[in-house]
Amino acid sequence: MNFFDLRWDIVWNYRDLFLRGIWVTVSLTICGYLGGLILGILLGLGKTSKSKWIYWPSKIYVDLFRGTPMLVQILIIHLAVIPSIFGQSYGYMVSGITALILNSAAYVAEIIRAGIQSIDKGQMEAARSLGLTHNKAMVKVILPQAFRRMIPPLGNEFIALLKDSSLVTVIAANDILYASKVVVGAYQRFWEPYLVAAALYLILTYIVTKLVAYIEKRFSNHYNPRKRRSRKLDHPQNNDEGQDAV
Repeated sequence: MNFFDLRWDIVWNYRDLFLRGIWVTVSLTICGYLGGLILGILLGLGKTSKSKWIYWPSKIYVDLFRGTPMLVQILIIHLAVIPSIFGQSYGYMVSGITALILNSAAYVAEIIRAGIQSIDKGQMEAARSLGLTHNKAMVKVILPQAFRRMIPPLGNEFIALLKDSSLVTVIAANDILYASKVVVGAYQRFWEPYLVAAALYLILTYIVTKLVAYIEKRFSNHYNPRKRRSRKLDHPQNNDEGQDAV
């Protein structure tokens, strides 16, 4: 097929399926990321614990899920774990979200651990000298400082999870990639559906990238909204003196 002889009408005919695919992809990613963030924080704190009963289970979990492919994890969870626990499969959403949560938690845990350990130990010692317990010092002193350093890698993890969510199509998830495969099966044309899928993922990742950049800027040490407003008020076009001068 000639590259320039593309038929975009075949994609348009399946626009509802692609729109549903976008919704499924975004839902899987958000649910997987939020669940992975909560579990990852616990695992990250566990990897910084001095208790071997907390440290070693956390380390084994992280090494296990980081060291095995997500595709294998999805298949095991969908075909073996969930049916053996509940006696039946509950569809791609339950299996997909579960797999994304468990996989994302391992990577978030490493981000949390690295962020905590990047803070100077003197911060904890100073907080303890003021009478704070270890847990209160971690919540009120260490984590707020570490969170600013965690924003970029946490944003990258969200983007990676968004793209990796396409693997859930192997268990018949109606995501973006699934919509493309349906079009390919109906027309035996490959350029149009897969180019559209790539474009949709690119648009979604671009939106997330801009959102992460905005959040990173808001939590930056140099961000001061009052200073920005004062600059606007001091601008010649925003006061009478400036207008008279013009």
